[in-house]
Amino acid sequence: MRKRCASSADSDNSSSQVMMADSASSDEVAVIGNTDLTSSESENNLINTMVERGTALLNKMEINVAEAEKRTGKNTVNMQETYTVYLIETRPAETVQEGGTPAIPDTLWRRYSEFELLRMYLLVTYPYIIIPPLPEKRAEFVWHKLSADNLDPDFVERRRVGLENFLLRVASHHVLSNDKIFFNFLTEEKGWREAVFETGFQDKADPRLKSLSAMFRVKNPDKRFIALKHYGDELNTIISQLLRVRARVADRLYGVYKVHGNYGRVFSEWSAIEKEMGDGLQSAGHHMDTYAASIDDILEEEEHYADQLKEYYFYTDAVRSVCRKHELIQYELEMVAQDFANKKQQKEELATGTVRVFSLKGMTSKLFGQESQEQREIRLAALEQSICEGEELVKLKNTECQEFVRTAWEDIERFKEQKDRDLREALISYAIMQISMCKKGIQVWSNAKECFNKM
Repeated sequence: MRKRCASSADSDNSSSQVMMADSASSDEVAVIGNTDLTSSESENNLINTMVERGTALLNKMEINVAEAEKRTGKNTVNMQETYTVYLIETRPAETVQEGGTPAIPDTLWRRYSEFELLRMYLLVTYPYIIIPPLPEKRAEFVWHKLSADNLDPDFVERRRVGLENFLLRVASHHVLSNDKIFFNFLTEEKGWREAVFETGFQDKADPRLKSLSAMFRVKNPDKRFIALKHYGDELNTIISQLLRVRARVADRLYGVYKVHGNYGRVFSEWSAIEKEMGDGLQSAGHHMDTYAASIDDILEEEEHYADQLKEYYFYTDAVRSVCRKHELIQYELEMVAQDFANKKQQKEELATGTVRVFSLKGMTSKLFGQESQEQREIRLAALEQSICEGEELVKLKNTECQEFVRTAWEDIERFKEQKDRDLREALISYAIMQISMCKKGIQVWSNAKECFNKM
């Protein structure tokens, strides 16, 4: 049982390419491979998604990752290790009357590795959904004053915020939020890991070699998913460049601000040898010291916006994961369709006695004579049975491919809206922060000017 704690802390080929910035729109063509959705169908899917969001878990439960705690224990190979655990708080999303007391939250502790297991389960179970990413395990794109140690308190705090954001993303998704394993992750501390493995999700995971083979061997790829994959690659590159530029700017900005502390020291020393100008110089020096010290809070706030960009840097891998899954499903459909066509050709050749292409069976017939009528009839019956089974398998794979395209593109449209909104807000907030920082710098020099005027 859990503790209670009052802690506060597809079968058509599209003629149009679709980028993430645009909605899908195409006419249907009857070719085995890819099913593109019309613009009206895409719009209906998006509306349905918005309606279903009303049933998301987040509307019924408040979720917080309240705090992080460093612990020491033995790992699987009986070696001592230090690790971090995170306190998850949940409580019913009920309206508290004015002056009332909110319900005491249910709490449990989770390690980062358990978050990783949850996300891997979601990736395998819902391959058509762009699964929210976890915050980085080790700091990337850091400037020189920022610690890359994964046990550093500042890094652990940013990861705590990222883990909470991950849970909120999943809990607000109209499909993922209804998953029983996810709900148990939030509510059952003991037995959760065993319950995950009992689902057998690991057996459903696609081997990387198989996915790579499908990427190169698929004959009739969906142009929209190709465009989406390229977009994911390009977005990944752009955001990584943006984060590197930001890290270089932070390094230089830190140096410039700290150098201003020298003004404070010099003005203070100067004030000691002046009588009439001494007070003004001393006051100006204090303003310079304040300005130099302010950069620590500024860059700490800036890391928050960098983490928002990093989230979408890692999101690009989730986008590519959906594209790889589609390639694999498409490849399997093409292989089944090719096998079905081969069996139909074998039946035709057997019925007419004509062999269109070189085969070992044809050479055997020439060397040892034709098979008897009875043998041919047995083979024909076996082929007919195999053809019936193959036809059903083609229909099944076709339906699977169509359903994957429909559900995947519905989630892609949802993600596109989320991405555009989040990145726009993050960039605007970052610009406002920079403007505020510049205004503070102007105010410091204005104050220094007043000090000089009074000398």
